[in-house]
Amino acid sequence: MKKLFLSIQLSLFFAFSAYCIEIKTVDPSFWWTGMKNSELQILLYGEDIASCEVEISSQSARLTNKVVLENPNYLLLYLDLSSAQPEKFDITLRKGKKKKIIPYEFKERKPGSSEREGFHAGDVLYLIMPDRFANGDPGNDVVKGMLEEKVDRSEQYARHGGDFKGITDHLDYIADLGVTAIWVNPVLENNMPEASYHGYATTDYYKVDRRFGTNEEFVDMIEKAHAKELKIVMDMIFNHCGSEHFFFKDKPSGDWFNFSDNYVQTSYKTMSQFDPYASEYDKIKAVDGWFVKEMPDLNQRNPHVAKYLIQNSIWWIEYAGIDGIRQDTHPYADYDMMARWCKEVIEEYPDFNIVGETWLNSNVGVSFWQKDSKLAWPRNSYLPCVMDFPLSGIMNRAFDEETQEWDAGMAAIHEYLTQDIVYADPMNLLVFLDNHDISRFYRTPEQTANLNRFKQAVTFLLTVRGIPQLYYGTEILMAADKGNGDGTLREDFPGGWPGDTRSAFTAAGRTERENEAFNFLKNLLHWRKGNEVISKGSFKHFAPVHATYVYERKYNGKSVVVILCGSDQQQTIELERYKEVLPADTAKDIISGTKIDLSQSTLTLLPRSVMLLEF
Repeated sequence: MKKLFLSIQLSLFFAFSAYCIEIKTVDPSFWWTGMKNSELQILLYGEDIASCEVEISSQSARLTNKVVLENPNYLLLYLDLSSAQPEKFDITLRKGKKKKIIPYEFKERKPGSSEREGFHAGDVLYLIMPDRFANGDPGNDVVKGMLEEKVDRSEQYARHGGDFKGITDHLDYIADLGVTAIWVNPVLENNMPEASYHGYATTDYYKVDRRFGTNEEFVDMIEKAHAKELKIVMDMIFNHCGSEHFFFKDKPSGDWFNFSDNYVQTSYKTMSQFDPYASEYDKIKAVDGWFVKEMPDLNQRNPHVAKYLIQNSIWWIEYAGIDGIRQDTHPYADYDMMARWCKEVIEEYPDFNIVGETWLNSNVGVSFWQKDSKLAWPRNSYLPCVMDFPLSGIMNRAFDEETQEWDAGMAAIHEYLTQDIVYADPMNLLVFLDNHDISRFYRTPEQTANLNRFKQAVTFLLTVRGIPQLYYGTEILMAADKGNGDGTLREDFPGGWPGDTRSAFTAAGRTERENEAFNFLKNLLHWRKGNEVISKGSFKHFAPVHATYVYERKYNGKSVVVILCGSDQQQTIELERYKEVLPADTAKDIISGTKIDLSQSTLTLLPRSVMLLEF
């Protein structure tokens, strides 16, 4: 009887298999009507599907092209949605007697979807690495079947268990601090065997990593952030994917990746993109070489790869409601494709913003990548915002140094800002003291005893031109040196895990010095919020004397004057020199909360002090 039953089961299985086509992936699984770009690419992945006949039952869309790639396990369908209406329909694949019906849907866009406001100079971004911020749901720490199946908080390169719920649970803390936006390091699936915590080796472009939560939980986090007037900036990576992505394990075609048959590492010398003397060898190695062996380099010159990536970012904007994108390793990808991506996103969402990681050591190099750069003409990157890495390096030195040399201390900051002529839009620069890739502003815990350095630095960061970004933990003086490993730059926030000995999310859990730093920054952030003098104002500065840097922000009849004393000794400055930015005999100092008498001929400054005078 058992043998007969088994025989029937096997017969039914083979009979069913004979009439079934297996589909493993449909990307994207749904789309929207009313988009400005009316062409939709649907990527299908399944066993030997290339020879299938394809029909769609849509009443409003038209199948314009079926693309067969070298690998028979892929099919690309291109649809014309110029007349599409919201509807549910079927995509039918046929091969002989085999048949597969794939339900599909065109959704209606939310009202005002294209009018979303991106981040800008009125915002302050708070950068979070989700795995290291807070663990709100220990139940998702380990997901059965994923390649890295352990959590070890003692290991800097292991997963620690932070997730979306951890961020959601602490939105009140973030909002209370006074920032206006959260930049989250990559959240898409990273099903890699090790060091998957950082998120930069994507293995599924349409699903978040289940150890952070679900797609729905990601959307819930964003909606709750929006309810607290916090924007969300999503980290994306177009240069490469993870080596465990099905794109790489079962390549669609030989030209889907650069150097797909022979691993070649990038030279990391992306200046070859604008170097007038660069050899073809250097250009190819920099752009087409792989970032690391575990991150194969996507070929964005392949039009199908380009379409897939562009569509993916628009899908996340529309689906999750994000307010901005930070693009990782921007200069490592193909210039023309990345320009096309920026242009298409901004055409779809005119007030959106994108910041590219432009990790170059000079403002000339960084400025090349910004939209409308004269240095790139006649080409245009269409990238609105770039990361001001050179200024970050200067800030990390300047608030320690006491010198009148042009290349050090306050003079170095002044000298750098005099060169802003190279930028097409200095207000659309992301400015930061540190982030997840470089040493924290304080490299050792011992250095945090010097709070004057902290106060000067954050005051400058929040009043200089551009869009400030703070790294989680800066507000409580977290310290780390990159020389001790990248994982140490991304340590757990104290109190984010059940059983932590203290919680720095509360004043009671912070030390006296941490509270002093936190409260100083909080007061400054809340003063900055909605302050158009800072977000829209002009910038005027004076060459430093007596190691003192003075600059003005001015807008619509109001002004702020910042005075930074970079000396370890008390200094006296002549006020006549600054008369053009001192419109009254008294001003309120936002830092101390006191009135400052400016009627005298001189002003005495305490060592390493900062004044923020509001007129």
